[in-house]
Amino acid sequence: MSRTATLRVAVVGVSSLIGEAVIDELRARKMTFAELHALDDERSVGRAVSGEEGVEPAKTLPVSDVAAFDFSRVDLVFFCGRSALSERYAEAAAAHAWVIDGSAAFRARAEVPLVVADVNAGALQAVGARGLIALPGSASAALATVLAPLHALAGLERAEVATYQAVSGSGRGAMDELAGETVAMLSGKKARGRAFGRQIAFNVIPQVDAFDAEGVSREERRLWQETRRVLDLPHLAINATAVRVPVFFGHSLAVHASFTRPVSAVEAVGVLQRGMGISVIDADSAMEFPTPAVLAMSPDKVYVGRLRADLTRDRALNFWVVADNVRKCAAHNAVSVAHILVNRPQ
Repeated sequence: MSRTATLRVAVVGVSSLIGEAVIDELRARKMTFAELHALDDERSVGRAVSGEEGVEPAKTLPVSDVAAFDFSRVDLVFFCGRSALSERYAEAAAAHAWVIDGSAAFRARAEVPLVVADVNAGALQAVGARGLIALPGSASAALATVLAPLHALAGLERAEVATYQAVSGSGRGAMDELAGETVAMLSGKKARGRAFGRQIAFNVIPQVDAFDAEGVSREERRLWQETRRVLDLPHLAINATAVRVPVFFGHSLAVHASFTRPVSAVEAVGVLQRGMGISVIDADSAMEFPTPAVLAMSPDKVYVGRLRADLTRDRALNFWVVADNVRKCAAHNAVSVAHILVNRPQ
């Protein structure tokens, strides 16, 4: 019998984009569980979400109140992107189960493993039969996935990164705002500009989350802190600018990476093609390079294109990265981490 057949699972925050995507990912992988519980705060109690086939009821799951749930009833819990829920319930749940947390609540804690399944699955070896595992933000996960094999090839020295982040990174309300503003402006009306403090339709905003006293946004700081931890390169120099763009799904990153050893574009393409969770788009292919409108709906890979030598510096490469922030970098990573935990030798 499969280990998953006896597994009791809960998904907290099922009403969020990531929560729904985790349910979809579990269903897509045709995993069979003994129990699957859909949990959220009281505002979502009573609604139904799609459920994994083989779990009763077969097609939908009723949403229950997380505040009333007994986590000793389950073996595995996914917390899906809302920090308030994670801060309130995740540590208590981790006393009974594996807790895979997709929010920012525990990412900075040194004692909590920060994991991208395609990069540093070895960090899970320290996790016992229960405990808390954090997942990095989507841009950090995409960046680390691509930088890891390049570091193994040539020794990563520095990365300059500009991220172009989809509005889904701020949740369903931000997506509704982009859709509403687009319709309004095409109808000759003004944009409301509520979700981001200014118009997002037909615009780009060089701010993702709040600025600190140094003018650095929280997202930019998270990007270098999380990427360093996942790559186990605590002194890696990462210079980041995070930008919000009017795209529904799919973060894009322009990356300029410097190395300690000489590396050619051909060598880099070869190692990336063998990398876990990566697809390289060849410049000679019909697609030429990845874009979020085309590839954000292909959730199992981080896509790399426009890979070329940096003509202004020795031992340096430029490349373009696209990944589905909700599906690949969040939900797919969460379920992949769960797979590793469940299927490792007992």
